[in-house]
Amino acid sequence: MRRMGPREIAQWLAADGEPPVLLDVREPWEFQICRIEGSVSIPMGQIPGALARLDPNREIVVICHHGIRSYQVARFLEQQGFTRTVNLDGGVAAWAHDLDPEMPVY
Repeated sequence: MRRMGPREIAQWLAADGEPPVLLDVREPWEFQICRIEGSVSIPMGQIPGALARLDPNREIVVICHHGIRSYQVARFLEQQGFTRTVNLDGGVAAWAHDLDPEMPVY
Protein backbone atom coordinates (compact mmCIF):
# COMPACT_ATOMS: atom_id res chain seq x y z
CA MET A 1 0.00 0.00 0.00
CA ARG A 2 1.13 3.46 -0.79
CA ARG A 3 0.20 6.48 1.29
CA MET A 4 -0.52 9.85 -0.28
CA GLY A 5 -1.72 13.19 0.99
CA PRO A 6 -4.56 15.28 -0.45
CA ARG A 7 -2.34 17.39 -2.71
CA GLU A 8 -0.73 14.32 -4.28
CA ILE A 9 -4.13 12.72 -4.90
CA ALA A 10 -5.52 15.95 -6.39
CA GLN A 11 -2.54 16.18 -8.77
CA TRP A 12 -3.06 12.56 -9.76
CA LEU A 13 -6.73 13.16 -10.46
CA ALA A 14 -5.90 16.21 -12.59
CA ALA A 15 -3.30 14.36 -14.66
CA ASP A 16 -3.92 12.64 -17.95
CA GLY A 17 -4.49 8.90 -17.90
CA GLU A 18 -6.86 6.57 -16.14
CA PRO A 19 -7.90 8.04 -12.80
CA PRO A 20 -7.88 5.84 -9.72
CA VAL A 21 -11.03 4.49 -8.14
CA LEU A 22 -11.90 6.68 -5.14
CA LEU A 23 -13.28 4.25 -2.57
CA ASP A 24 -14.93 5.98 0.38
CA VAL A 25 -15.36 3.54 3.27
CA ARG A 26 -17.19 5.86 5.68
CA GLU A 27 -20.76 5.31 6.78
CA PRO A 28 -23.58 6.61 4.52
CA TRP A 29 -24.41 9.48 6.91
CA GLU A 30 -20.78 10.65 6.72
CA PHE A 31 -20.74 10.38 2.93
CA GLN A 32 -23.86 12.57 2.78
CA ILE A 33 -22.13 15.35 4.72
CA CYS A 34 -19.08 15.58 2.47
CA ARG A 35 -17.22 13.60 -0.15
CA ILE A 36 -14.55 13.91 -2.78
CA GLU A 37 -16.15 14.29 -6.19
CA GLY A 38 -16.31 10.96 -8.01
CA SER A 39 -16.00 8.80 -4.91
CA VAL A 40 -17.78 5.46 -4.65
CA SER A 41 -19.32 4.71 -1.26
CA ILE A 42 -18.88 1.23 0.20
CA PRO A 43 -18.88 1.36 4.02
CA MET A 44 -16.02 -0.45 5.75
CA GLY A 45 -18.25 -3.19 7.14
CA GLN A 46 -19.53 -4.02 3.65
CA ILE A 47 -16.11 -4.33 1.97
CA PRO A 48 -15.71 -8.12 2.40
CA GLY A 49 -19.03 -8.73 0.63
CA ALA A 50 -18.32 -6.14 -2.06
CA LEU A 51 -14.94 -7.37 -3.31
CA ALA A 52 -16.49 -8.46 -6.62
CA ARG A 53 -17.44 -4.81 -7.25
CA LEU A 54 -13.77 -3.79 -7.14
CA ASP A 55 -11.20 -4.38 -9.86
CA PRO A 56 -7.91 -5.65 -8.40
CA ASN A 57 -6.08 -4.35 -11.49
CA ARG A 58 -7.11 -0.72 -10.92
CA GLU A 59 -5.48 1.81 -8.65
CA ILE A 60 -7.78 2.23 -5.64
CA VAL A 61 -7.52 5.23 -3.32
CA VAL A 62 -9.21 4.36 -0.03
CA ILE A 63 -10.79 7.28 1.83
CA CYS A 64 -12.32 7.80 5.28
CA HIS A 65 -12.64 10.65 7.78
CA HIS A 66 -9.07 10.82 9.13
CA GLY A 67 -7.24 7.98 7.36
CA ILE A 68 -7.48 5.21 9.96
CA ARG A 69 -10.37 3.14 8.62
CA SER A 70 -9.09 3.61 5.09
CA TYR A 71 -5.67 2.31 6.15
CA GLN A 72 -7.31 -0.79 7.61
CA VAL A 73 -9.38 -1.36 4.47
CA ALA A 74 -6.36 -0.86 2.20
CA ARG A 75 -4.45 -3.48 4.22
CA PHE A 76 -7.43 -5.85 4.00
CA LEU A 77 -7.59 -5.33 0.22
CA GLU A 78 -3.88 -6.12 -0.03
CA GLN A 79 -4.49 -9.38 1.84
CA GLN A 80 -7.15 -10.19 -0.77
CA GLY A 81 -4.69 -9.71 -3.64
CA PHE A 82 -5.24 -6.04 -4.48
CA THR A 83 -1.74 -4.74 -5.17
CA ARG A 84 -2.52 -1.17 -6.22
CA THR A 85 -4.03 0.35 -3.07
CA VAL A 86 -3.40 3.85 -1.79
CA ASN A 87 -4.45 5.28 1.56
CA LEU A 88 -5.48 8.95 1.62
CA ASP A 89 -3.50 10.15 4.64
CA GLY A 90 -5.64 12.42 6.80
CA GLY A 91 -8.85 11.46 4.98
CA VAL A 92 -11.55 13.92 3.96
CA ALA A 93 -10.67 16.08 6.96
CA ALA A 94 -7.22 16.73 5.48
CA TRP A 95 -8.74 17.16 2.00
CA ALA A 96 -11.05 19.89 3.34
CA HIS A 97 -8.27 21.56 5.32
CA ASP A 98 -5.63 21.47 2.58
CA LEU A 99 -7.63 21.78 -0.63
CA ASP A 100 -11.31 22.58 -0.21
CA PRO A 101 -12.14 24.97 2.63
CA GLU A 102 -15.75 25.11 1.37
CA MET A 103 -16.21 21.38 2.00
CA PRO A 104 -18.47 20.73 5.00
CA VAL A 105 -16.64 19.15 7.92
CA TYR A 106 -17.79 17.18 10.93
